[in-house]
Amino acid sequence: MKKIIYPGTFDPITNGHLDIAERASKLFDELIFVVANNSDKQQLFSVAERMEMISRSTGHLSNIRVESTKNLTVDFAKENSALAIIRGLRHVSDFEYEFQMAMMNYNMAPEITTIFMMPSEKYVHLNSSILKDIAKL
Repeated sequence: MKKIIYPGTFDPITNGHLDIAERASKLFDELIFVVANNSDKQQLFSVAERMEMISRSTGHLSNIRVESTKNLTVDFAKENSALAIIRGLRHVSDFEYEFQMAMMNYNMAPEITTIFMMPSEKYVHLNSSILKDIAKL
């Protein structure tokens, strides 16, 4: 079974995240959303709430499941026999950080590939930080 993981805080999940997940889920037998449990970040929603939002938003896709972890993404990928990690890129400026993370993951687990995918054009300007700012109004 070919598995891919889609890690992130997803606080909250956006249509851009969902667009990438839906398209990636067509390329793999299973896509696992991995909700980061990062206590260093100020979160708007709890891990359980974020997992529930993702589950409800992806219920129509039978090959998606939702998990959370406090471990390194690459360790989660190895533990779950994932072949790849998918990362979304909205702008060229996202690439530098994501490339560094991909190289770090490669050094720890060269058997796991990082795949970059852009959201559909209509979602390029959406991000969770903007949605959180709007929600606070």
